[in-house]
Amino acid sequence: MAKRVQISIIVPAYNEEENIKLLYKKIKKVFVSYRYNYEVIVVDDGSEDDTLRILKEIKRNNKELRVISFRRNFGQTAAFAAGFDYAKGDFILTLDADLQNDTRDIPKLLERLKEGYDVVSGWRKIRKDNFWTKVLPSKIANWLISRISGVNLHDYGCSLKAYRKEILRDIKLYGEMHRFIPAIAASVGARIAEIEVSHHERKHGSSKYGLDRTMKVILDLLVVKFILSYQFRPIQLFGKIGFMITSLGSSIFVVLVLERFFGHQPLSSKPLFMISIFLILVGIQFVTIGLLAEIMVRIYYEARNRPPYYIKEII
Repeated sequence: MAKRVQISIIVPAYNEEENIKLLYKKIKKVFVSYRYNYEVIVVDDGSEDDTLRILKEIKRNNKELRVISFRRNFGQTAAFAAGFDYAKGDFILTLDADLQNDTRDIPKLLERLKEGYDVVSGWRKIRKDNFWTKVLPSKIANWLISRISGVNLHDYGCSLKAYRKEILRDIKLYGEMHRFIPAIAASVGARIAEIEVSHHERKHGSSKYGLDRTMKVILDLLVVKFILSYQFRPIQLFGKIGFMITSLGSSIFVVLVLERFFGHQPLSSKPLFMISIFLILVGIQFVTIGLLAEIMVRIYYEARNRPPYYIKEII
């Protein structure tokens, strides 16, 4: 008899006292109906209300529930990272605690994983959020992330996602990078799917994330772009920039020197002369930074005994 797949559901929760009990009932109903082996990991992200107390009450009668309580609020990405570290399942699901994700969509995500996909991302095609503060910024962010990462998804911000555990093993999360997991996973050869999921209005509590998150996402996007394109070869980035800047400075310098000897133009009166010297020095610095980054990358992988490749399986 084939081994039954173990499922881990990870739920970050921050001040969700009005939602968490109902959410757990909805999750349990889904998994009892489909007879999955499952565990629910709720990460209390330093809640200041009764969320943790309610979770402890639920835990008394539900052995499938595991609660991780942070000492303070570390953010959604840290909560997901903790859940990934402690998850035992072969398949790992994530969703928000605000009841806006529909637990009835969970089986659809699991079915796509069973088809051979490594990451299945939810797409809130019809969102029940404020257009100006939520939907429009999200559309812009999704467009940017898709263009820069090369992984075209409609909804990177949807927390309802499903993963194979092995694809998460080498992904470390910082900042606001949980939304970029599909792009990072694709860079190591993961198969990505996206399916439409339902979305509901928030009935209790208030959103913990607003427009102030946009700048964090943009900055983290720059980090992700660097990781995807130059993780193993930083000299290619810094070297190219340094070469272009040095070439520009050198070209200006040569033109000025030729004017000095053949046009009898004094160099001391030309601000461009100092600019050319400055550009040459800056270009050399970029190349030097690239060389230092190459050395650091090699030290990092050799110290951890990690190869610069990822193996799916050996037959």
